Amino acid sequence: MFQSPGDIAFTFGTVDIHWYGIVMSISILLGLLVIILLKKHFFKDITTDMICDISFLLIIWGILSARMYYVVLDYKYFINHPFEIFAIWNGGISIQGAIFGGIIVGLLYAKYNKINFLRYADLFSFGLVTGQIFGRWGNFFNSEAFGSPTDLPWKLYIPYKARPIEYKSYDYFHPAFLYESLLSILILVILYLTLIKAKNRKDGLIFYMYIMLYSIARIFVESIRIDSILSFNNIHIAQIASLIFIFIAAIGIILLYKNNKMKTL
Repeated sequence: MFQSPGDIAFTFGTVDIHWYGIVMSISILLGLLVIILLKKHFFKDITTDMICDISFLLIIWGILSARMYYVVLDYKYFINHPFEIFAIWNGGISIQGAIFGGIIVGLLYAKYNKINFLRYADLFSFGLVTGQIFGRWGNFFNSEAFGSPTDLPWKLYIPYKARPIEYKSYDYFHPAFLYESLLSILILVILYLTLIKAKNRKDGLIFYMYIMLYSIARIFVESIRIDSILSFNNIHIAQIASLIFIFIAAIGIILLYKNNKMKTL
């Protein structure tokens, strides 16, 4: 059984230090560490200075776009609570929003600096999925990203105030955040095996694989979650976004190898 100790780690003077912020900071650092380690062995053409420059932009704009994405989707709540728009320590950032914002910033940066976007996207995909593995535990401390009620041994206790109104009589729920964290580990393993084993691997393959695999995993996790934002016909918006990402990734992979085949004719 899981039970969060609460969202506040400690108080420094009059300032509350939240577990969510601590977990997110550690996740970013671990993601950067993985990027640097892989760069030394598999992406030697990419300079450390360039990694630092891109990382700074991706972290800033990734967090902003992740929050903006979440706020826009739940605009009815934030219209009535405008001062909470910037309260990211309470949770409420979207990985899909971060991916979207990161892609836009990455494309603009690559065009301005005349570098291969897909080459860099492959490397940074490892950092992103590593960050997701640990970052999802921020949801644990905030008692969010949980699924339907369950009595399984790994059930998650959700405080009364955090439960949806129709589930107030239930105490234990599926730890959906944990499922996504474990699936992200699997994705990281698959990407790494592709990096070291795949023959004739094209720049962009790992990036598109990451987008596709994560989106498939997210569709599964969202089918369990009961605290996600819904769209029409009770379909989770995250599932719709995942289907769009899967389509884009599939087209990207097809184009990678179609273009290569045409060059060899």
